[in-house]
Amino acid sequence: MANLNVKLVKSLNGRLEKHIATANSLGLRKIGDATVQPDNDQTRGKIAQIGYLLQVTEEK
Repeated sequence: MANLNVKLVKSLNGRLEKHIATANSLGLRKIGDATVQPDNDQTRGKIAQIGYLLQVTEEK
């Protein structure tokens, strides 16, 4: 199964509470934080919600 490398590139200051909670659920708290997430529907949904704050690359 493929994984996604997710990196927070924009600040969470002033964002909607739901978007901050979504970033936190991905393990992203500060600009520059990066995590490796499984490529599944739940992760894709989170990325779709806050994609404007993220940089996403695919790992093999």
